[in-house]
Amino acid sequence: MKLIYSLAALAAFSIQAQAAVAGYPVVLIHGFQPDQLKSKPAAAEVTQNGESYWQNYWNARADVRIDWPSHERIKGKIATDYVWPKLKQLSLNQTCKNGCIIVSHSTGDLVSRYLIDNQALWLQNAGMTPLNIVATFDFAGAGGGSELADLAVNVATGGGLVDAALKAALSLWLGEIPSATNVGVLQDLRVNTARQLAAMPQSRVPRLRFAGASSAFLGLTSPFLPGNDDGVVSPHSSCGASAVAAFDSCSTTVAFDGKLTGQSGVSNFMPYHYPMLMSQDYTHSNLIDAARRGNVTAVNSSKNYLDGKTLSFTTYDESRGWWIFASKYRVVKGSESYSMSDLLYRTANQG
Repeated sequence: MKLIYSLAALAAFSIQAQAAVAGYPVVLIHGFQPDQLKSKPAAAEVTQNGESYWQNYWNARADVRIDWPSHERIKGKIATDYVWPKLKQLSLNQTCKNGCIIVSHSTGDLVSRYLIDNQALWLQNAGMTPLNIVATFDFAGAGGGSELADLAVNVATGGGLVDAALKAALSLWLGEIPSATNVGVLQDLRVNTARQLAAMPQSRVPRLRFAGASSAFLGLTSPFLPGNDDGVVSPHSSCGASAVAAFDSCSTTVAFDGKLTGQSGVSNFMPYHYPMLMSQDYTHSNLIDAARRGNVTAVNSSKNYLDGKTLSFTTYDESRGWWIFASKYRVVKGSESYSMSDLLYRTANQG
């Protein structure tokens, strides 16, 4: 029996030892889960859903998850019943004493922004030590909101007409057309609402962005999203743009597929938001999976964490095409073999 306990302890230690990114503990904050609007899960099921959400890659590499229900509001029960208990746990356990990294996906970007802007005051008021968050890795960030949420809420509350195209798009995204009684966090995901939530953060935590532009849902949601999109959000949100527009890229000089050419891209960003990697081959959901979808390019190949350590990607330029029709493309080394999540994890742990 002692041997079994010892092996279990060793296994737990091994998992904990590999959970760090760049030596920092990892805190996961998942995104919107449409099924929860109707099911309105209890706390135990919220936890189960949170574990399932990350199981394809990040769950085994994290120390803590902040699981939250999509049928609630961020400033309401999401903050009081789900975020706050985890903040207390992280503070009491000193998980972030030497720094920690938040990994978010989709609406988790919005939840984490609200957390980052308020956690120090909340914990100090409770006589506890604030968290030392050195960076966030935001995949397909919905912190700038999604036009789909505006449409869904309008339809649910009787403020919009549903034609066949919109009905198909919302049904694929949400599973069904929502009613006025089950819009939950969709209210927070409306573009103007999202952009007013902790819009001018006091914290200097760098928000490192990772974006895709392969439209999900058979492309049926794309007509309702400005510019390029990943099926759920546009670059104005995933890249962290300071204003809403139909952007083609997170960069004015590099396309989502890596082509080095002028773009109608984002040039002004929300405070402390920095796009790092992007790819034409990843949809909204598979950015956080283990499966490789295609090559990745870099907007910024290097960025410092809050404590001065650096996350750096190696890039190379290659020519594609023939003769005068050839074009230059920028590729992140390693993306030929690894998924975007795996590439980030491996790169961050090289130092």
